[in-house]
Amino acid sequence: MKLGDLSVGYLYSLQAALHSLGHDPEPLLRRYRISAALLGQAQARISIPRFMRLGHAAMQLSGRADLGLLMGLHSQPSHFGLPGAAAQCAPTLAAAFETLVRFERLVSQNYRGHSSFQTPATRFYSISPYNAFNLFVVDSALASRMQLARQLTLGAARLREVHIEFPAPAYVERYEHLFGCPVLFEQEHNQLLWEPASLELQPVQSAATTHEQLLALCQQQLRELTRHRRLRERVEEIVSPQLHSRLPTLDEVGGQLGLPGWTLRRRLRIEDNTRFQDIIDEIRRDLALSYIRDTETALGEVSFLLGFSSPAAFQRAFKRWTGMAPGQYRRQSRETQAVQR
Repeated sequence: MKLGDLSVGYLYSLQAALHSLGHDPEPLLRRYRISAALLGQAQARISIPRFMRLGHAAMQLSGRADLGLLMGLHSQPSHFGLPGAAAQCAPTLAAAFETLVRFERLVSQNYRGHSSFQTPATRFYSISPYNAFNLFVVDSALASRMQLARQLTLGAARLREVHIEFPAPAYVERYEHLFGCPVLFEQEHNQLLWEPASLELQPVQSAATTHEQLLALCQQQLRELTRHRRLRERVEEIVSPQLHSRLPTLDEVGGQLGLPGWTLRRRLRIEDNTRFQDIIDEIRRDLALSYIRDTETALGEVSFLLGFSSPAAFQRAFKRWTGMAPGQYRRQSRETQAVQR
């Protein structure tokens, strides 16, 4: 299992931000195997870790730690794909956000959590703990949603507060200047809190018939995307976000899938020749490999995120899976990645 992936459409704002700072993004994109053909390919995606490494390299190139905020300012509704087009012609700003959340899987997939919208909060989930590789992801996500609201309402939408999970960075003064409201750090969620009246605003391109047509297309694409998902994948999607907290039981997962626990157990055995506990163990293994190989997350944090009782228990499990300690695996992965570049 990967940490997730996202549409190459999210790279358009990165290109625009670098251009605005006088940098040519093409050599950097080539370094991370992002070609013009890939950027023009329908439904093309890149992994979240590759996006994080690319963003970190772009910050080094530009010398701008606040590059994610600048990316948000260069975001366009079209960068959100078909859901963005549907949001543009929604009846209200609230309906626009609901559309983006409902069809988020068409443009991104994070196996540890998902975005949500519940009046008045537009909430964005990010992989934690935070470091130089993923602060810009939160910055760009929140800023792009703020920019979308401004574009849809010609600047009429107003924020009440912005909440951010990580501590205030060195460029803290940029946030309130950009968002135009109080920005609070070390909060429980990454979210934009809107003035309720703003969510009732009608987007300037609102068109009920077109909105319904685009919703139908989104629904069709979502059905096609999920039609061939096995039962195991649906179980993984429920379990993965909860590894670091109380894991759901077989019966609880079955309930979310509309199945009695015993039916879920039987179908997993028949369809995938596997058990519920085996799925949890394999999710932990695959995510551990991805965290160690693809991110800068500290080993102790990986242990916590995957729900191990202690770092020592995680070390033992990782050595059982790979035959080597996590630190050694990370060093070898870094050497291999350096050679491939």
